[in-house]
Amino acid sequence: MAWNEPGKPGQDPWGNSGKGGGDNNRPPRRDKDDLGDLFKKVSDKLGGGNSSGGGISKGGILALTAVAGTVWILSGIYIVDPAERGVVTRFGAYVDETKAGPHWHMPYPIESVQIVNVDQIRTAEIGYRSDARNRAGNVPNESLMLTKDENIVDLKIAVQYQVSNASDYLYAISDPDATLRSVTESALREVVGQSRMDFVLTEGRNEVVARVQELAQERLNAYKAGLIITSVNLQDAQPPEQVQAAFADVVKAREDRERLINEAEAYSNEILPIARGKAARELEEASAYHDQVIAKAKGESARFTSIVSEYQKAPEVTRNRLYIDAISNVFNKTSKVFIGAEQSNNLMMLPLDKWMSGQGTVPFQPAQQTPSSPSATDNKSQANQPVNREGNLRDFLRSRELR
Repeated sequence: MAWNEPGKPGQDPWGNSGKGGGDNNRPPRRDKDDLGDLFKKVSDKLGGGNSSGGGISKGGILALTAVAGTVWILSGIYIVDPAERGVVTRFGAYVDETKAGPHWHMPYPIESVQIVNVDQIRTAEIGYRSDARNRAGNVPNESLMLTKDENIVDLKIAVQYQVSNASDYLYAISDPDATLRSVTESALREVVGQSRMDFVLTEGRNEVVARVQELAQERLNAYKAGLIITSVNLQDAQPPEQVQAAFADVVKAREDRERLINEAEAYSNEILPIARGKAARELEEASAYHDQVIAKAKGESARFTSIVSEYQKAPEVTRNRLYIDAISNVFNKTSKVFIGAEQSNNLMMLPLDKWMSGQGTVPFQPAQQTPSSPSATDNKSQANQPVNREGNLRDFLRSRELR
């Protein structure tokens, strides 16, 4: 049902009777008399119903003061979480730093407290910026740096840090977070400016990061920024975009060089052991030959010495023995021997190879018979018998020597 339905007055929610032709769609105005009546009612309650003086009684003032004082004192209560620290100041000057738990400070405007989270891991990005979708945007004025060999590199690092001292963080410097960014960028440029481009982009990445963290922390401590760097991560390190193609060719050439060097070292590791083995074997053979020659020489020397002593005892016998041994050594190396007689032009052949096999006989007859020579019958009987090569040869030579 509508409030201003025709024919039904008194439906105004603001308490208007609907008479007098007023606007029933908006609340009624309160004039000064109405406000005065309201103030009078409050005064009467605070004054214990005595409104003869027209003001607040002394008891009311005390009650108001007590309530206000209680609220003011209770406003100094605050609670610090375990990961936070409370920094209390008195008239703007540092007073105390409180840890986890409930605390109280003198209420405003005498003292105030600021809560700082000291366990939160904060991140500063140098050379790039990340958005909510983790898409990184390059910041060239921070990322491009000059190296020692006058080359330009594009570096991006992320610094993670925490608040180590809440009071220094709040009051030692005006903007500690911006100071950390500037200090880290300055340290990075210093380290890169003292290094060569190849070192920064390849094997020196970890060393660059460690050196940047050390320098930045030293300067933050000097500024009393109240911050501690927990880690420095090198996000990207590469040459500028304009020369990346040429640099890729250089990197490929370097990789090819390393590959060829590794192949050569593998071949060397395969060949050298074989060569060393051959050299060791030849050295051993030479040493054995050396010992053999020396031993043989010593044996010959001892043999000659023994022969000399025997020769001194029986020169003729020793001479014949040496002759027979020498001729035996000569004949051992041949299969046929031709012998000529002193009084004949005939040559006699001794088939030593057949004698050794036991198949041959003496195939010759003496040209002339002498009284001292054996008879033909004896020669024939001896020729029909197998002859031992070495024994018969020695007997034959001995008989020739005796003649």
